[in-house]
Amino acid sequence: MPAHAAVRRFGLPVANLIALVAIAACANAASVSWPVNHVLRSGQTYWWLQLLAMAILVWALQRCSHWRQAGAVGWLFATLWLSATFWWLYVSMHTYGGLPAALAALAVMALAATLGLYYAAACAVYWRFSKYHPRFAAVAFAALWTLAEMARGTWFTGFGWGAVAYAHIEGPLAGFAPWVGAYGIGALAAWAAASLALFWRSTWVQRLSAGGILVLGLLLPVAQPVWTTDAGTLSVTLLQGNIPQDEKFEPGSGVPLALQWYGEQLQANQSDLVVAPETAIALLPQQLPPGYWDALAARFSQGNQSALVGIPLGDFAQGYTNAVVAFGPSHPEGWRYEKHHLVPFGEFIPPLFKWFTAMMNIPLGDFNRGALGQASYAFKGQRLAPNICYEDLFGEELGVRFLDPEQAPTVFVNVSNIGWFGDTVAIDQHLQISRMRALEFERAFVRATNTGATAILDHRAVIMAALPRQTRAVLQGQVQGRNGITPYAWWVARWGLWPLWSLALGLLLWTARKPPPI
Repeated sequence: MPAHAAVRRFGLPVANLIALVAIAACANAASVSWPVNHVLRSGQTYWWLQLLAMAILVWALQRCSHWRQAGAVGWLFATLWLSATFWWLYVSMHTYGGLPAALAALAVMALAATLGLYYAAACAVYWRFSKYHPRFAAVAFAALWTLAEMARGTWFTGFGWGAVAYAHIEGPLAGFAPWVGAYGIGALAAWAAASLALFWRSTWVQRLSAGGILVLGLLLPVAQPVWTTDAGTLSVTLLQGNIPQDEKFEPGSGVPLALQWYGEQLQANQSDLVVAPETAIALLPQQLPPGYWDALAARFSQGNQSALVGIPLGDFAQGYTNAVVAFGPSHPEGWRYEKHHLVPFGEFIPPLFKWFTAMMNIPLGDFNRGALGQASYAFKGQRLAPNICYEDLFGEELGVRFLDPEQAPTVFVNVSNIGWFGDTVAIDQHLQISRMRALEFERAFVRATNTGATAILDHRAVIMAALPRQTRAVLQGQVQGRNGITPYAWWVARWGLWPLWSLALGLLLWTARKPPPI
């Protein structure tokens, strides 16, 4: 059968099918963070758009005549979806890194295409399952999609940015976050979308179960237990310096500007906790002007205030770390958190890629990794857990801190610099990532960033206050700490993602053992 005839079904030409898949892929990316405005609701989520986009993908897979075609359709969908999700990497490589525009665009596409191979494999295997075990097609798709998502998010350091779960922060599936986490929500979304696409071929049990998941999700916020309790409040001041990214590390412009502005704000603000963003101070302590470091330590060594400040630490002999230093009365010499999950190419250079990074004019390096599950910073009855940049993308790593409930964080503190990506949707997407972690652990998040989104989130992922992005400003507010742990925090602290890996693989094996219909 010719390829054209093989794919052409229900009067739909090949070109139209490809165009529909491409539109669905872009819609899948937009559902995570549709830009609405630049203040509180920048980056609105649309859960129904995500389900519709994935349902179109499953519908298209059903119209393929061979597993290779299904793999190609899945690869096309994933490549376009991921390209439309993190296209802003182009800004860091071209605008700030000086990489030629064509090469920067090609690099983004190459990354998306490589990560898209996980989904291509999932869709190819799904096609085989759907042909031989159509009654379990929706379950098989959910399991395979979840395996692809977890592989993308964990293998080779992991880059799960823009996973489908982030479209469901305010939807009916959000109530499952304290139980199954983001990957579990993604599995439920895949099941619901596949059941929608396969409605006429599904059993009544499948139809009712998929609809029941959505209805249950709507009821969960009202009916489910409250897993955490009030641990008191802190007044906080979050600093957003908006130092131009092309000047941030320049000793004649951005560095003195940052030292002056952050120094003034740290000295002046009277909140319980003052937070400055990632590399707010872009020099090592030993490189600072005489007396600068000592003045900060003296400022917070007395009284009832503390400060968390992003700064690099280390030396040539021992290596360097991307760190957060705490100044406070209980740590006159300074407490530190050192980043564990480093950014490929930004904070470490993978083997065989030094030629690529050498083409960019970006201050890159091979940083040392901090330990996983570092202790929180204890202050005024709170246990503050810093994380740097996209470390909040890895819920299974943050979850390690909940192994001992008595020492579990009461508040998460994220310090970031998304200035590398300009005034793009990357800012909005990162905010949604923090909101998902807030739902999973029922913990408040405070976010201090260079350009946005600087915000205070409560334990329900509600944005309590936020600064306009791309402005130099100060955000003051209150944050409520929480004690107790959610079911997700309990199991992910002990076993990581292995329960989900095991469940997804187990479902595939179970459906594969079922005899095909006669």
